[in-house]
Amino acid sequence: MNTSEESRFDAPRFWQKLPVFARRAGLELVEKALWLFYAAQRPDTPRWARTVIYGALAYLLLPTDAIPDFLPGVGLTDDLASLVAALGLVAMYVNDDVKAQASSKLERWFGAGNLR
Repeated sequence: MNTSEESRFDAPRFWQKLPVFARRAGLELVEKALWLFYAAQRPDTPRWARTVIYGALAYLLLPTDAIPDFLPGVGLTDDLASLVAALGLVAMYVNDDVKAQASSKLERWFGAGNLR
């Protein structure tokens, strides 16, 4: 990891936190987070895109953010907005392989019958 955002991103914490609140966060938020994570792992994803990705994922991990996560109904909207904005910037690196990796993880967490 080279950039300051990459060095602040804590992958073990990401994998620890995401499954814990996956059902509460909902499929859409978790799917977007996984797309970004797996896109950042691609060797052809440039540094600027990884910086955007790790910034958005680090925001997801923050215990305090613009809208506290524990607020029912609205607590994760800022996290989702951050992920969607990042996806808008790096969408070209979210290919079919990235989506397949995310789908596989989602099936394990949510069960195949609970996906769209």
